[in-house]
Amino acid sequence: METKRQLKINRLIQKELGEIFLLQAKAMPGVLVSVSGVRISPDLGIAKAYLSIYPSAKGKELLENIKSNTKAIRYDLGQRVGKQLRIVPELVFFLDDSLDYLENIDRLLSKDNPDKEEKEE
Repeated sequence: METKRQLKINRLIQKELGEIFLLQAKAMPGVLVSVSGVRISPDLGIAKAYLSIYPSAKGKELLENIKSNTKAIRYDLGQRVGKQLRIVPELVFFLDDSLDYLENIDRLLSKDNPDKEEKEE
């Protein structure tokens, strides 16, 4: 069970990381990086950020690029939340593939039900 403080910090880091990635994604047309969730450890030292990357074909490549630039991202985050947090947590990034999973389920369901496709057309 996360404490109220952890939940507030999760939301704060998610919002700020989203804005950082929005600014960085402007340099790469056709790419969208969104922060789908953040989980901070009980000691507030490590933040796990789950990223949803579109198009998903470039997901692993962009995630590796983001992981290699973690220090710069943490610095930018520290500039934004330095007044609210005493210590900026270490950032660990993970790929959130829940949208791909949902698309796959939807595609499989529509494949099994050919009547549904005919009605939609």
